[in-house]
Amino acid sequence: MKKTLSFAAAIFAAALVSVSCNNAQTAPAAVNVEPAAAGSIVYIQIDSLVNGYDMFNDEKSALESEVQAIQDDLQKKGNAFQKSVSDFENKVNKGLLTRSQAEQQQMSLQQRQQELQNLSQEKGIEMQEKEAVMLNKVMDNIHTFLEEYNKTHNYALILTTSAASNNVIIGNPSLDITQDVLNGLNAEYVKSRK
Repeated sequence: MKKTLSFAAAIFAAALVSVSCNNAQTAPAAVNVEPAAAGSIVYIQIDSLVNGYDMFNDEKSALESEVQAIQDDLQKKGNAFQKSVSDFENKVNKGLLTRSQAEQQQMSLQQRQQELQNLSQEKGIEMQEKEAVMLNKVMDNIHTFLEEYNKTHNYALILTTSAASNNVIIGNPSLDITQDVLNGLNAEYVKSRK
């Protein structure tokens, strides 16, 4: 019976915390609040955390540069293909190719077009995989950091909230540890780069 009551009390306490938690999203940034005490249920705004994380921004910039290089290369190959098509059509219109030569060149152009489409799809899939790996790496670093971080802060529970799925509807600003975690993550990242 005692276990059931303490479990019910814990659920009730968690419900109270979640009901009293959205002030963090509307509170002015300049408000000074006491940090949450050990044993508290706290939360991080994962979108803000990830977007402010220097590692994520560095990895994202590198990936964007790679995507731009691939797009430039595909554009160059596409332009060369279009020039070949124009040259072929020009020769056909002027009657400079036999029927057999025209058929061979047309088949060759169709093959090049298919190769370009395949290359574009392959590169698209490759970039999606690299983006997924990058995000997994960032989230793994955040998770590892939070495990260490919580060893010294001893929070009962760390929740996440984001624009896509807002688990914290109303929150006391003192329970939002996003900025503290972000500062720690960025400091650790700077050390790891040296």
